[in-house]
Amino acid sequence: MPCFLKFFFFLVPIWAVIGPSSCDGGRIFSFEMHHRYSDQVKNWSISSGKLSHSDWPDKGSFDYFALLAHRDQILRGRHLSDTDTNSPLIFSDGNSTVRISSLGFLHYTTVQLGTPGMKFMVALDTGSDLFWVPCECSKCAPTQGSAYASDFELSIYNPEVSSTSKKVTCNNLLCAHRNQCPGTFSNCPYSVSYVSAQTSTSGILVEDVLHLTREDKNHESVEAYVTFGCGQVQSGSFLDIAAPNGLFGLGMETISVPSILSKDGLTADSFSMCFGNDGIGRISFGDKGSPYQQETSFNVNPSHPSYNITVTQIRVGTTLIDVDITALFDSGTSFTYMVEPTYTRLLENFHSQVQDKRRQHDSRIPFEYCYDMSPDANASLIPSMSLRMKGGSHFTVYNPIIVISTQQGELVYCLAVVKSMELNIIGQNFMTGYRVVFDRERLVLGWEKFNCYDIEDSYTFPVKPHNTSVPPAVAAGLGNNSIAGAKKETRDHSQGSVASLSYHRYTSLLFHLRCLVVLLMLL
Repeated sequence: MPCFLKFFFFLVPIWAVIGPSSCDGGRIFSFEMHHRYSDQVKNWSISSGKLSHSDWPDKGSFDYFALLAHRDQILRGRHLSDTDTNSPLIFSDGNSTVRISSLGFLHYTTVQLGTPGMKFMVALDTGSDLFWVPCECSKCAPTQGSAYASDFELSIYNPEVSSTSKKVTCNNLLCAHRNQCPGTFSNCPYSVSYVSAQTSTSGILVEDVLHLTREDKNHESVEAYVTFGCGQVQSGSFLDIAAPNGLFGLGMETISVPSILSKDGLTADSFSMCFGNDGIGRISFGDKGSPYQQETSFNVNPSHPSYNITVTQIRVGTTLIDVDITALFDSGTSFTYMVEPTYTRLLENFHSQVQDKRRQHDSRIPFEYCYDMSPDANASLIPSMSLRMKGGSHFTVYNPIIVISTQQGELVYCLAVVKSMELNIIGQNFMTGYRVVFDRERLVLGWEKFNCYDIEDSYTFPVKPHNTSVPPAVAAGLGNNSIAGAKKETRDHSQGSVASLSYHRYTSLLFHLRCLVVLLMLL
């Protein structure tokens, strides 16, 4: 079965533990804003003779992302503050991230390590802690000869080549496996196993320079010494399509890069990620959000802290479902996962309000409730969804569905929520449209509806210069699916399903559903 998305990913650390206006009397002027490469601007440019079809990049292609990056470089430098050690930090190549459908629907960015600097395209994961890259490889993903290697420039780290590299010894406080060391000053080993199909990484810990830039007017360069994994042996999905050039763990443990940056006094103990509707995002270290964001507190287990929050109510269309569940906010999970009984109540309430015909379940995809999209599809007829968090803040879900094109050219949409046997996870699809702030200092999660293009900086993505394109990500919902007209609300009371209060050491990456196909070969 041909497919360009073989799996989607589920990055949750085993180390995480789930713990318990209006204007009066004045004129209002409005105008439409269109993205530089939107269909509207494309049609205008072609019809006016300013550009031809061949001059326009296909949305989702590598040329499309490269042009976006070039535009960011031109717009760089619109910050007003002077250099300040309290200014947020971004990667030296910029703060942009890109969701790549052919590499598991995860957000990727470019980091630069060592002296001289070497670039790596890494997946960003708030659900795990360790940052690792392929290094001194005995068994790593191929950098040549594979489908993804032909599209991206991939690197292998060599400690001997970097003049600033240093092996971490077993007496280092960050060495978690010192009991496996033959001696105090031996190289510190690491090993992380993941849920998916014997997927793991192992090697030794090293320390080297991570090249960063101040997000201020002067763009001061910062060389931060970080500890990361020299990944000598990868297995399972890491040899196929998952994070082939490394994984950037953003969790709460002391070995994660946000923890190191904060401990060394380089940034505030907080960072943000923005998730755009078109797959373009941003990441910024030290960003504590804005006074306008909504917030909820983390449920922190001191032994294994994670970005775990409490949901007290789910709204589906006109129905309110009272719950008491905990969930992990995980950028490394493509879609959202719910355990029973919340999963069934959520889906049944969604189904009861959908007007389109339900499609027979296809075992090749994980979504149970899928529907034929009518030719006159109206987003307002799809039930809206929102979450109420502990403390009363509301989190509107702008992108709860995934739209799939079949081989016959039909459009199908599914509620992109998957049944979980272990824990609840708020995945990337629910975060779309927001800047999400992981404030580890105040121990709160913040969110604000945001246009990721409002944060401008440079970005260079390691795309090889050719015209090969990949299909665009289709996990693009129909927008804010609000129900037209006021209707009476109903309420569904459910038992609190506090999922696995101690899902201990459930190190996550990659819930390996090999045949989630974006372009499905449906009947």
